[in-house]
Amino acid sequence: MSERDDIEPSRGAANVVAFAAGRSQPFTPPISFNRQELNAILRIYGRKVADGEWRDYAIDQLKERAIFSVFRRSSEVPLYQIVKQPRLARRQGAYSVIAATGLILKRGHDLPTVLRIFEQKMKLVVA
Repeated sequence: MSERDDIEPSRGAANVVAFAAGRSQPFTPPISFNRQELNAILRIYGRKVADGEWRDYAIDQLKERAIFSVFRRSSEVPLYQIVKQPRLARRQGAYSVIAATGLILKRGHDLPTVLRIFEQKMKLVVA
């Protein structure tokens, strides 16, 4: 009789359950944009690509926030980051637009309102 025959099957299963239950925190899926949010973002992205201003994008789904980054060229730093951070929903708002310098350009509770920053018309300045 080998050593393996002495182990009870239920005892081995209890160890697996105890290991899974021993986590300090339950598993939480990463934050992501839903379909309506992505439609609003991609509508503006498509318009800017057609104008030749933007060329590439990246979506990051992290534990605390989701980030839609916009690039002029894929080898550069992002021009803008559209961030969804639900933890800030009751404070400043869950959505924000951040420039390449790290400056928060717009923050709010409603994504279409925050995205209006990209719809501003350019003004001609005569010097």
